[in-house]
Amino acid sequence: MSIQSTIENKLKAVFSPERLAVINESHLHAGHHHVESGHHATFDGGGETHFRVRIVSPSFAGMARIERHRAVNELLADELKAGVHALAIEPAAPGEKTRW
Repeated sequence: MSIQSTIENKLKAVFSPERLAVINESHLHAGHHHVESGHHATFDGGGETHFRVRIVSPSFAGMARIERHRAVNELLADELKAGVHALAIEPAAPGEKTRW
C-alpha cells in the first residue's frame, strides 16, 4: 500500500472526515537538501515524502488549531518517522471557512 493510501485510511478511520484530500507534493520539492534529517543529500522530487492534508472533520470542533495539528501529527507519527519529510496540515471543523 502506498504511503498516501495509508495516510488517507488512518485519517478516515480516526476522524471520519466530511472532506479529505491528501496531496502528494513531493515533486514540488526537487532539489531541496535533506541532509539533517537523514534523507538524500539532494532530493530528486520522486516518491512520497511531502504531503498536504486538507481535512474537514467534526472531531475538530472546539479544538484549537494547534490541537488539531497535534492530533494529526500523532496519528501519522509512524509515517513521519519512516520517511515522510514534510506534512502540511489544513484542518477545519464543519462550517468553518477553508481556502480550498
